[in-house]
Amino acid sequence: MCEAKPQGAAVKASDYDWPMAADLYGEMQLEANPPAKHRPRDYLHGVLVTAIAALAAAWLADHYAAPLVLMGLLIGLALSFLSQDRRTHAGLDLMSQTALRVGIVLVGARITAEQLVDLGPLPFALLVLIMIAVIAVTVASAGLFRQDRHAALLAGGATAICGASAALALYSLIGDKRVDQARFTLTLVGITVASALAMTLYPVLAAQLGLTDAQAGFLIGASIHDVAQAIGGGFSFSAPAGEVATIVKLTRVALLAPMLMLVGLWLAKGEGGAGKTRIPLRLPWFIIGFLAVAAINSFVAIPAPVTDGAAKVAQALLLLAIVATAMKARLHLLLDQGWRSFAPIIVATVTSFLLSLGAALLL
Repeated sequence: MCEAKPQGAAVKASDYDWPMAADLYGEMQLEANPPAKHRPRDYLHGVLVTAIAALAAAWLADHYAAPLVLMGLLIGLALSFLSQDRRTHAGLDLMSQTALRVGIVLVGARITAEQLVDLGPLPFALLVLIMIAVIAVTVASAGLFRQDRHAALLAGGATAICGASAALALYSLIGDKRVDQARFTLTLVGITVASALAMTLYPVLAAQLGLTDAQAGFLIGASIHDVAQAIGGGFSFSAPAGEVATIVKLTRVALLAPMLMLVGLWLAKGEGGAGKTRIPLRLPWFIIGFLAVAAINSFVAIPAPVTDGAAKVAQALLLLAIVATAMKARLHLLLDQGWRSFAPIIVATVTSFLLSLGAALLL
């Protein structure tokens, strides 16, 4: 988004009163020099093309048993030329920013404190250690492949937590000054493909290794990125394994907010070195909303239709955000990325699998 300012380039941090440690509110990804106030009809073109593309992706995923996120990415990339039209800018910004954050808030409706209790202290501790180790190893290995550490952080965090949803949330913190739109889209494609392959391979590997239902469920739930694919992979092994995989995977989703807070602190520390102005830390409203919804769901008996509806709305909003993000990508920049750009994703995926397998054998 930084290459052509008339077509939605990123604004500069210097345009604000205080230096930004991280793009907590997504200003860096919005159109350059927006009008003081958008009229409702200004959003129409971008919202309509995003909605049509998302519906097409959902239809293809339903009829051909393809990963929904991957279909959304591919269709969004195919329609990226539409972002050259200024009339789509406001709507695409709305879908890639506001829809994303509301979707993340609604993800909290799938989380309860009871899930964390059901997991038990040892599996929970192992899961937290795996997530931290995956991110640390991925960032540490970035230099070996001549990759930027922020791109590695994005890949490692998305793999460790919950795939595309985590990637979108992390990118709202990291900002496109550190990781450009093409690299972000490449990361989304990579983790989606890796998750689809893992859903197919991990249950087979678990069976070959002779894992129990509980061990297989932990392995699959702790290592597969996408929620639906992790649960699907668990139930493809066995029903008990599917139940364990569901709890483990949703626990990873519950850890999204604290992980985002830690990433924000790390980015702030990196920007706030000697001689620099102290950077105020503010929690993004979508993280606070995520925690609030999860807390309400933990202590109040919310009817199942309401939580199911919230989960479906969250999935739809995140799909819209993914499609809009892909449409805003510069496809020629994406094609210019070399094979090394996939190295952080591969490192994160392999590390996640090996650590999850080792932890599963301890259970």
